[in-house]
Amino acid sequence: MTHAASLRKITLHLARTKAFPDGSARHGYEFVAPLDESGHIVVEGWRAQRNACVVHRFWGSEPQMRGTLVHRAGGTHGATWGFDYDSATDSDDEAGYRFGDHAFVPGEYVSLADAEGELHTFRIVSVSAP
Repeated sequence: MTHAASLRKITLHLARTKAFPDGSARHGYEFVAPLDESGHIVVEGWRAQRNACVVHRFWGSEPQMRGTLVHRAGGTHGATWGFDYDSATDSDDEAGYRFGDHAFVPGEYVSLADAEGELHTFRIVSVSAP
């Protein structure tokens, strides 16, 4: 079954943590993904437009990173969404926790495992045209 999808730019900011009790707008991601009307990522849309599905990681004073949204076999429901910053290695990859199940709408929360496997929670602050 094919779902209509539109490319959207999604902005995530770090949610509350011990180090950031109010969260942090200086730590997060902006990425482009094909979303359906309910805000879910559409794999067929990603396959058709994967070159446009880019990610920008900003993390305080660390250098910014740019990469791509990837969809790989394995994980929940047989596939995992994540961010890849260097296609020659998977040591820098970050995995979205159940990204395929979440609706990307402002105010909702999602989690990502960083390259070291540590899980961080993010608030979706905006979803807009890329």
